[in-house]
Amino acid sequence: MDTWAPEAIVRLMLDEETKAVRATRAQAAAIGRAAKLVATKLAAGGRVVYVGAGTSGRLGNLDAVECVPTFGVPPSRMVSVLAGGTAALTRSAEGAEDSAREADQRMRRAAVGPQDAVIGIAASGATPFVHAALEYARFRRAAVIFVTCGDPAAAASLADVVIAIPTGPEVIAGSTRLKAGTATKVTLNAISTAAFVLLGKTYGGLMVDVRPTNAKLRGRAVRIVRALTPLDEPEATALLEKAEGRAKVALVMHHARVSATRARELLVEHRGSLRAIIGDIGPDGVPET
Repeated sequence: MDTWAPEAIVRLMLDEETKAVRATRAQAAAIGRAAKLVATKLAAGGRVVYVGAGTSGRLGNLDAVECVPTFGVPPSRMVSVLAGGTAALTRSAEGAEDSAREADQRMRRAAVGPQDAVIGIAASGATPFVHAALEYARFRRAAVIFVTCGDPAAAASLADVVIAIPTGPEVIAGSTRLKAGTATKVTLNAISTAAFVLLGKTYGGLMVDVRPTNAKLRGRAVRIVRALTPLDEPEATALLEKAEGRAKVALVMHHARVSATRARELLVEHRGSLRAIIGDIGPDGVPET
């Protein structure tokens, strides 16, 4: 490959990435079971704890961080346990993946218990840090999900759901940041997104629980309110101000004709399900009869 033209190298890599996505799709049933398990733990007040080393750990951390603004979930509910600690997010800490002792200490510090869903990620399937973390999670009676692109046999007995994605050899032998990284990212996206859909964090394809923490997200909240009501932009913006920026609260206020306080109460009563309160909304932003 080192004698090829750049375009030929890129084409080969992209062909292999496509294979990784197909291999992930074949695990849809197992990924769906994992999503349901995560949703169940979150609904009961628990957390999602991602555990990994190297690329796997960084991808777990990324999913944990990104779910917070997207689905309006408190940061405390999305936990990342990365071999080597936070320093390993920006600097390689290859030796950390071999430390079972560190894994045990980090899981104790995170107070992992029966209320949690632990997602162990090990591209090779054999990372000692991840295995030790899963052993601790199993001992503490947490729900355990294992995601790997290698042989899952060594950790399968520790997991309630095993997602084994046979991505095959990498273009650069052993570089699991490539196909294995892609398959892992797609899998974690699917688990968390499906779980939050089950929890009512979306309405149709809209992220109605988005936290508008910047101008882009504030604009998105306005567009969501406009898409699900007949309001124009100034009216939607004014309604969101009364709802303290929360699109879901604003939508309940509009359709149920209630105050922001009552809208929040209704959402609690209906476990966050917007559809249970406002029903089906047509393309004109008006409830369908």
